[in-house]
Amino acid sequence: MAVIDFFDRGWRLNSDAIAFIQDEQPFTYREVGGLSCSIANKLFSLGLPKETKGAVWATNDVTAWTCTLGLWRANMTWIPVNARTSAAENEQMLNSFDCEVMFFQQQFAEVLADMRSRLPCIRHWVCIDADLPQAPSLANWCSGQPDTPPDVKVDMDDVVVLSATGGTTGAPKGVMNTHRTVQTFVAHFMMACTYKNGQRPVNLAAAPITHTAGVLSIPTSAQGGTVVVVTKPDPVLMLRNIVQHRVTEFFLPPTVIYKLLEVPGIEKIDFSSVQYLLYGAAPMSVEKLKKAIALWGPVMAGGYGQSEAMTAIANLRPDEHLRDGQLADDNRLSSVGRPNPLIRVEIMNDQGQILPSGQSGEICVRGDLVMKGYYKNPEKTAETIVDGWLHTGDVGHIDEEGYLHITDRKKDMIITGGFNVYPSEVEQVIWSHPAVQDCAVIGVPDEKWGEAVKAVVELNPGFSVSEADLIALCKDKIGSVMAPKTVDFVPSLPRSPAGKVLKKDLREPYWAAVKHRI
Repeated sequence: MAVIDFFDRGWRLNSDAIAFIQDEQPFTYREVGGLSCSIANKLFSLGLPKETKGAVWATNDVTAWTCTLGLWRANMTWIPVNARTSAAENEQMLNSFDCEVMFFQQQFAEVLADMRSRLPCIRHWVCIDADLPQAPSLANWCSGQPDTPPDVKVDMDDVVVLSATGGTTGAPKGVMNTHRTVQTFVAHFMMACTYKNGQRPVNLAAAPITHTAGVLSIPTSAQGGTVVVVTKPDPVLMLRNIVQHRVTEFFLPPTVIYKLLEVPGIEKIDFSSVQYLLYGAAPMSVEKLKKAIALWGPVMAGGYGQSEAMTAIANLRPDEHLRDGQLADDNRLSSVGRPNPLIRVEIMNDQGQILPSGQSGEICVRGDLVMKGYYKNPEKTAETIVDGWLHTGDVGHIDEEGYLHITDRKKDMIITGGFNVYPSEVEQVIWSHPAVQDCAVIGVPDEKWGEAVKAVVELNPGFSVSEADLIALCKDKIGSVMAPKTVDFVPSLPRSPAGKVLKKDLREPYWAAVKHRI
């Protein structure tokens, strides 16, 4: 199926049903579907070919998401823009990915006006919610266009999502996902989160739509369900929407779940409608997981994936958190579940040989879930996909019951609060300070964030700089998500005989007391 077919399936089930709710305003399938058709027809009228790159720079918003649906209906490629990422990083991404169309909210008009001259590929500017001197409003831009689907020819390997994996210190890698990979993700999700007797899901889009909530809305729409859009990450607002709209499923990174568990009176909140509280994108504390199950019942649903495999490599279903009606052991709870059925997952050594159960090695994935490749980066694609196998860079094992465990990372990427942080990018900023001789950025255990970014710094003789100043520098250059939470100063960093900083040695003291590191 083409990615837009999933929305249209729900549209056909009941065009007057509520597709989305935002700030208590309902949007029907007919309204959203019609606007997405008008957007697609306008894009066609501009003579834009398939796989034209279009970005949506917005917060969680139904109309902004409809722009994404419009791009897909025209068989074009959506570039998700994280509104929390620094402007410099987003600018580099848009240029690297050859973005031609920009949909944006008025609140980002000033930052876009500043960088407009440095975005030569963007030829069409559309403000979602206002008429601006250099960008018409969405309503005026597509006014007069038919609200019926255009005739589009689709190949299943056409690219529909182009998402960034990293970078201010070099060109970010663009992960190319296709109709085929999205279709496989939807199938996996609907097998893991089932509904009986025609029940229609109610999904809470609390996480950023550009991060996870957007793709998780697709299975909901395919079943004619309702997506409740939360515009800001406020636990109280989330809880109110869960109760008011009888939410059946939602995704949160572990850090936000931890916040929910600490909300005063949380035990009195009516969670009876919730069937699936999905967690992932970062390690989950086993103890906090047990607390959540004790509080809300067997509704927790774990998952493991990455952009290169459309977020759906393995799932730990709610029932798999139990064994014989009782809470499962820590080994089961620390897993990410069994690999999903429409792909093959194996553990390989450095020579590419498949290892038996229980042995640790690199997690490798094969099948229709795997990305098409990295945009305009055949060398990196060839390094990552070898003989059809996606090499995830994660190290783990599969136990005797078939559950996948992630035990370490081949690369030094840090997952903090559900977001990926690449240490080299942070290190480049810290190195730019004149007081710094050398530094290493690592992930350390953190109850709130899962992992927290820590910088370990070696100063030049006779120089000084405060922890606060280095953190402020990073926040200014690369944004608060990537900035270190803490800075340690050391006389010298541990190094190999060849002079390479030994990050494993740096991490070890911080992780020594953690029983389950994933």
